Amino acid sequence: MSRRASVTALLAVLCTSADVSPVLAQRIAVKAGVTVVPDSVRVGDPFRITVGIRAPRGATIEFPTGTDSASAVQSLDPVSVRTTADTSAVEQYADYRVAAWDVGVQAIRFDDAVVRLGSLARRVPLTGYTVFVKSVLPPAEDSAQRVPKPPRPLFEHMPFPWWWLLVAAAAITLGLLLWWWWRRRRRAALALLVDPYERAEAGFTRIERLGLLDAGERGRYITLMIEVLRDYLAARYTEATLSHTSSELLRALQGQRSIPHDRLARLLNEADLIKFARRPVGNERARDLGREARAIVNEEHGASQPAQAAAA
Repeated sequence: MSRRASVTALLAVLCTSADVSPVLAQRIAVKAGVTVVPDSVRVGDPFRITVGIRAPRGATIEFPTGTDSASAVQSLDPVSVRTTADTSAVEQYADYRVAAWDVGVQAIRFDDAVVRLGSLARRVPLTGYTVFVKSVLPPAEDSAQRVPKPPRPLFEHMPFPWWWLLVAAAAITLGLLLWWWWRRRRRAALALLVDPYERAEAGFTRIERLGLLDAGERGRYITLMIEVLRDYLAARYTEATLSHTSSELLRALQGQRSIPHDRLARLLNEADLIKFARRPVGNERARDLGREARAIVNEEHGASQPAQAAAA
């Protein structure tokens, strides 16, 4: 039998309601039916429920918006209502796409449908329908057929392996040796402190040996020379951090008299134009900027450390 035929056959059942009088039941004659396709599904598989109601001409039918949210059968999509072309009565069908989330025979729970005709209203109960839900597990793995293992005791007595003590002692000894070796290495590294001026001179010399100007990488040459200058200033003055921009660095060093501020400002401004604004620069000008960075370091070192500069 087709789905349409099954719904039509079920419409032959006259729905009654306990909360309406016999006179009202005669004035609003309602026929209703419910079909479930298919009537046997698996857990989580979508299936359809169709509710059909036939009422007198001029009546309006209010279907439930979905199944009971607390039941095992729940709606997946909003209800879809369609009306037939019958002119002698009002005949509508509500399609519900649902899924069941528990195994066994599950009841399909709907709120009552309401049929209104003028000032009269009649509630149509939609109860007494079920669907059989099969498990998705194979029969051998179905949890309903599995016998659980007996409970295990809370605490099981296990003999303590004595050799664990040797392993723990060896691990502690190894950890202490590694800590002692790390402390000695760190102390030796702290003792080898390099003077900022010597480090800057070594950096300038290393950059000159790279031959960047001969290779045409003038922007990179200037950038590296300025980085050596800024590293030197950061090592000499705590306020001259490497995260400062050029303008922030100049403001931070305003109170230091050993620094040639005007020369430093001109050098940093021109270097920023070359690095960020892609300002063209020739080999001779790039070499002059590198010499200026080196000269500023020498002048600052001579002004701030006159004794060391004289000894050098």
